[in-house]
Amino acid sequence: MVELEITRLSEVQSTDVEWLWYPYIPFGKLTIIQGDPGSGKTMLVLYLAGLLSIGSPLPTEEKNVKHEPITVIYQTSEDGYEDTIKPRLEKFENVDFNNIVFIKEDHCSLNMLDERIEQAIIQENAKLLVLDPIQAYIGQTVDMNRANEMRPLLKNLMTIAQKHHVAIVLVGHMNKGKGSKSSYRNLGSIDIPAAARSVLICGELKNENGIRAVVQDKSSLAQKGKPFAFKFDDEGFKWIGEYDIDVDELLDGFKKLTDKDRAKEFLQETLASSPVKASEMYEKGKNLNFSKRTLDQAKAELKVQSFKEGKSWYWKLN
Repeated sequence: MVELEITRLSEVQSTDVEWLWYPYIPFGKLTIIQGDPGSGKTMLVLYLAGLLSIGSPLPTEEKNVKHEPITVIYQTSEDGYEDTIKPRLEKFENVDFNNIVFIKEDHCSLNMLDERIEQAIIQENAKLLVLDPIQAYIGQTVDMNRANEMRPLLKNLMTIAQKHHVAIVLVGHMNKGKGSKSSYRNLGSIDIPAAARSVLICGELKNENGIRAVVQDKSSLAQKGKPFAFKFDDEGFKWIGEYDIDVDELLDGFKKLTDKDRAKEFLQETLASSPVKASEMYEKGKNLNFSKRTLDQAKAELKVQSFKEGKSWYWKLN
């Protein structure tokens, strides 16, 4: 029989939540980054790992913020370290490869109950552990659709995260369901996102030239962070920053055009070949149901130039 132990809240010392990346990834907790294949999940995590390895400011932080470089344990079963992971990291400006490590699985595959996870965190004094993807680290006999089988695995990771003040990020694929709630599109038991304190959804926007956007779908420890976006291609990774999109648009893969988006398209098309009188632009915009305010906002964001010729004002693209 297990001995009964009671703890009174009067005996508990309150503490503040500390963050690896506020408000997206907390220390001492589980975070999930999930999305469809090709959505950019892995590239985002590698981008963060590269910055963390040298102590650079993370995206959304002020450029003058300084951090101590940290060790990242990046565990993946889907990509080779020699031909995929390291070449991707080499495309970033600065990375300290001594601070990015992985547990060798040549003779024994790793799972969430494996003692080597905690041993590696202690030995390397790691502050971020990434398991990519979740499905590869549950063990061969575990059914991830069964809550009673997943709970011990998640509980073990939660205990390790809290005990060693390490951020643990689980990268996961989503199922192919359409029109369902985002929390039910993860593969496996609903207990998986329930165990996480932060859930980020990553997706490719097919009508936005391959832009990848991220929406924080769950945040239990702070107000949800703003959606953001990035791009990557053969030349490397480009951070875009804050992005106006909601989770339904992201899951659908298409960003709905706002009046301002349509106004920007109108300006780009109309001014593509030559300058146009400002009065004419306002008249054309009115016929397309654009308010003067919307047109002016679109003009400012595109940095359309105004110049005077004779008695008339003209607009032209930079």
